Amino acid sequence: MRLSLRTWEVRLGIVLIAFAAAVYTAKYLLLGDPVNTYQYIFNALGFLPINVLLVTLILNQLLSIRAKRERLEKLNMVIGTFFSEVGTGLLTFLSDHDPRLPEVQQDLVVTDAWTPEIFSAVRDRLQHHPCSVAVDAADLQELCRYLKERRGFHLRLLENPVLLEHESFTDLLRAVFHLTEELERREDFSGLPESDIAHLSGDIARVYSLLVGQWLGYMEYLQKNYPYLFSLAMRSNPFDETASPVVG
Repeated sequence: MRLSLRTWEVRLGIVLIAFAAAVYTAKYLLLGDPVNTYQYIFNALGFLPINVLLVTLILNQLLSIRAKRERLEKLNMVIGTFFSEVGTGLLTFLSDHDPRLPEVQQDLVVTDAWTPEIFSAVRDRLQHHPCSVAVDAADLQELCRYLKERRGFHLRLLENPVLLEHESFTDLLRAVFHLTEELERREDFSGLPESDIAHLSGDIARVYSLLVGQWLGYMEYLQKNYPYLFSLAMRSNPFDETASPVVG
């Protein structure tokens, strides 16, 4: 692509070079010491690589870190909205139909005493949990209705450019959207063959596994940054049968 003299970058460069030339010319005319002027020019040129190092590497890195933190903050706001509108209810439904939930249920009762090491250990244990879900025709119908009602919300989330920075959460949204499409394409769940139910169960298990991982990461984020939001999330824990939003 050819540079155009009309771009503001080129115009700014010309103005800065002209200004520097004018300063050195004025110095030469007023002080009448060309040797000193030449020395100053060479000294400035010698320091130029250090300026470039400071600006491009150090300062730019600091600005990149700040921008990344701001993007992460916006991303977690989106993730929080997802769990408020869809995720927590969906996680409650899926965990209620997990026949092996008692094996890991106590590990998922998050408290304010949890440390990063506990969160990491729970993630490791969850890798061995199959996240299987036992559903029948009525369950599939209920799940289809729940997801269809939130289809527009899913689409708006997928259009959010902030999510491009979070691959695992984007994978979750794609999995949820795919499951919604699969369920919508079936008119009657009561007559589905076992092979098709097994196929749908696989799609549901994929969503369940990704959802649990994202929920755990979001709980850790809230505990670290927003204690008051974490308090409500604990009192709404879909894995805690004694959880209640009412503060006792």
